[in-house]
Formats: sequence, structure tokens, C-alpha cells
Amino acid sequence: QVQLVESGGGLVQAGGSLRLSCAVSGRTFSTYAMGWFRQAPGKEREFVAAISWSGGRKDYADSVQGRFSISRDNAKKTMYLQMNSLEPEDTAHYYCAAEAVSTALRAFRFWGQGTQVAVSS
Repeated sequence: QVQLVESGGGLVQAGGSLRLSCAVSGRTFSTYAMGWFRQAPGKEREFVAAISWSGGRKDYADSVQGRFSISRDNAKKTMYLQMNSLEPEDTAHYYCAAEAVSTALRAFRFWGQGTQVAVSS
């Protein structure tokens, strides 16, 4: 089994920054791709960013390109999402996911419980 635990969410003013972390336990972390998704109230869950097992490939949603940065530390079995220039539209529950089911890195097998991010205007 794989357990994913997100942390780092909170309330921040527009223009501010947050760094989310996703700690993974239970299986070999370094062998699979991971991703971040978010879901705002009343909306469907959407893709935010994904990273390959080596970190050599990083994908971003158009809405966060240039503001968010995904990274991973395989030795620490942790993935990160650095979020800069936050906007009220970024307010959502953020989820990390592990083990992509295809090379598109948009569907994943394991999910965390999420962490809440709120951006005030």
C-alpha cells in the first residue's frame, strides 16, 4: 500500500506564496511519477502539475505555468509544489497523487487526503 500525506496549505493573501509537501510511505517512491491536482468548491478536480520519477519531465496546467513549480526529493520520499504569485482563483483543496497509470501523467493510482489552500484578495 502507498500512503500520501499532504501538508503546507493555509490562508495567504493574493500575490503571496506557499509550498505544499507530499510525503510518501509504503512503497518505492523513486520509481513512479507523481502529480498535484486541485478541486475548488462546486468544480471538478483539475490537473495542476506532474513530475516524472526522475524529475526530468515536468508538466503544468496553463493556469499555473510560470507561477507554480513542482519538484521531488527521492531520498526524502517527498514531492513539493512551490506556489508563487497566488491568486484568489487558486483557492482549492490540493491533492497529491502517485503512480501514473499512463505516460500522459494525468491519471494516478494512489491519492492523498489533500490540504486546503485559500487565497484572499
